[in-house]
Amino acid sequence: MANYPRYAIYHAPSPDSALHRFGSTLLGYDAASGDDMPFPNGVTSDWREVTQDPRKYGFHATLKAPIALADSKREADLVDACAAFAGRARRIPVIEPVVDAISGFIAVIPARRCDDLQQLAADCVTDFDAFRAPLTPADRARRKPERLSARQYEYLDRWGYPYVMEEFRFHMTLTGRLSDERRGPIVDWLRERFATLGLTTLAIDRLALFKQDDAVSRFRIIKSWPLQAS
Repeated sequence: MANYPRYAIYHAPSPDSALHRFGSTLLGYDAASGDDMPFPNGVTSDWREVTQDPRKYGFHATLKAPIALADSKREADLVDACAAFAGRARRIPVIEPVVDAISGFIAVIPARRCDDLQQLAADCVTDFDAFRAPLTPADRARRKPERLSARQYEYLDRWGYPYVMEEFRFHMTLTGRLSDERRGPIVDWLRERFATLGLTTLAIDRLALFKQDDAVSRFRIIKSWPLQAS
């Protein structure tokens, strides 16, 4: 069994933003407040099941995947490190956000590669790795190493997560994995809803520290910081 609590470093939109409300209502959970939210009108009758997996994590994009803390580290140390990381001047990634399918689920993703975003994610992976406790056998099994490429397997061993560096793909998840037949109509519906936001560009300008207390708890935001622009 994984050690708890677990922490994750994510990008999450500002809690007062339209994008946060869009994602949180679709998932039925607000990770900023910790509250359940009613689903919007127009969802399918099985929408709670469709969104069951991402609801546990809240609306976010992964920068440093969930970790248990190393024995020598405390939550306060990680909070301080996040604040210091956010305060270092950097180029703020700006993407064109679109709704599309990725690996069988549906998410808000960049329309095209953004080198600044790839660098931000790589920096999070490396800078916060000293806080990570070693993978347990259950942690490793959950990543299904038998399905990974050689490079992904190498990253799992080195960084505790296979989808980092050039394997990283920014995504803000909206559904669990869906069959091909289900996915198409839901993509279309979510694109229509997303279009009403009028969001043609999105600055990835915030860092959020999420915490999961135990195996049955959802992740929640315990603190967030704006990134310092160079």
